[in-house]
Amino acid sequence: MHGILTKIVTALAAIATLGSAAPAPAQAAAPAYFEVTDITRSRFVVQLTDPAKIQHARDLLSGATTDRPHVVGRITPRPAPYNVTWSYHLRSETIDFFDMAIEVCDATIPYVEDHLDEADGAFLPGYVWCPWTSRLVRELPAS
Repeated sequence: MHGILTKIVTALAAIATLGSAAPAPAQAAAPAYFEVTDITRSRFVVQLTDPAKIQHARDLLSGATTDRPHVVGRITPRPAPYNVTWSYHLRSETIDFFDMAIEVCDATIPYVEDHLDEADGAFLPGYVWCPWTSRLVRELPAS
């Protein structure tokens, strides 16, 4: 039970930091793009620019780690050139990974699309999105 509580507290802390003052910028890296899916089998593309997060994503894909397999971040309600299928994207500088998170930020990829006009209210407060069933599928080739 203590382990689960620790993971929940850690997830809450990670989500809370998304709402705090901007952190010191991480060392910039060439963007890397990763395809994410969820229980609906929809596909969504995220752009990572933080070298540590890029490495974590690659480690997840290679099986080098299974820690923090899900994606969390703040959505922007407009498409991005690398994620044109959807009317929203995750802001690169807010993306992180988690094991467990609170329910208020959970939604599937298509549900967010269908309810985008409700985001930043009772639905996805602060535009924070943490799809519980999200997982990386693959790294996309640099274009």
